[in-house]
Amino acid sequence: MNQFLAWTDNPILLVLLSLGQILAVTVVLLLSIAFLLYFDRKVLAGTMLRKGPNVVGPFGLLQSFADFGKFVLKEIIVPAGANKTVFFIAPILSTVLSLICWAVIPIAPGWVVSDLNVGVLYLLAMSSLGVYGVIMAGWASNSKYPFLGGLRSAAQMVSYEVSIGFVLVTVILLAGSMNLTTIVETQAGGFWNWYAFKPQTIIVMFPMLVIFFISALAETNRPPFDLPEAESELVAGYQVEYSGTPFLLMYLGEQIAITLMCAMTAILFLGGWNSPIGDLGIFEPGTIESLIGALWFAAKIIFVFFMFAFVRALVPRYRYDQLMRLGWKIFLPTSLVAVLIIGGYVAYFGSAAS
Repeated sequence: MNQFLAWTDNPILLVLLSLGQILAVTVVLLLSIAFLLYFDRKVLAGTMLRKGPNVVGPFGLLQSFADFGKFVLKEIIVPAGANKTVFFIAPILSTVLSLICWAVIPIAPGWVVSDLNVGVLYLLAMSSLGVYGVIMAGWASNSKYPFLGGLRSAAQMVSYEVSIGFVLVTVILLAGSMNLTTIVETQAGGFWNWYAFKPQTIIVMFPMLVIFFISALAETNRPPFDLPEAESELVAGYQVEYSGTPFLLMYLGEQIAITLMCAMTAILFLGGWNSPIGDLGIFEPGTIESLIGALWFAAKIIFVFFMFAFVRALVPRYRYDQLMRLGWKIFLPTSLVAVLIIGGYVAYFGSAAS
């Protein structure tokens, strides 16, 4: 133990340890996204009575890797009037901002790259910055379709971030902390302690889960809110002029953001790594317990991602005015009222951390 403490005093070893953690999270995340994309396409195919990807690898499992190879080898074409610097910075910015959000996501007990006390605030700030990549892509392309797509995306993301912010406030009030690990720990003991299903607050918090889920769809430009890249109107929106690796980075940034929203839904409302039947005391706290926690967390992310895919398959695209009305006239007042109710509840009964 003393030897380990001596290691952690060495700044070089600490930096190497942090880099190792970041690399491990990034590699696992990218591999997970490859298979989640396959899963997404299979769900969509199933609703249309098609087979979906079934050629590359067993059951088509390697289709995402084949697509990756295809994009890497494709020629990068830059429009003649484009601002080259901003044109290439946009996809990099989009991907990097989506990736660094994962630094504060607790995967299992003790499995987190940076256990910030203001983790929720960090996530809100970083996901808000993600809109800059889209605006830059739309403007730098010097074409009307990407520009319109960029404008739509900016308005959409800003509109729904407001309701997401108020939903986050309700969870922060209940947990009494902005630390994501603390938020998960306060939901331990079974699904009846998860914020979405807690008997004392279910009337308010379950609608908040629904609002958060729908706002997450709008925030990540997923159907039925995929207006910035509506094929029937704007070809592919802000991605029109992109090809090859820059397009791959834009697409990857979008998918990482979607997976992040699934993880946030699991952490804030579905108990994070906690089992739905509570801790049975079979395993001692340690590596095996953490591993089982990570598996529960992964299962919850897959479930929420399935809901994302199912909505994509079933719900037709919203009109732009319907999208804005939903965000400003329905979700915003509802989430504000919820903040007041939860604030009153916490003032009277106290938060989970107190």
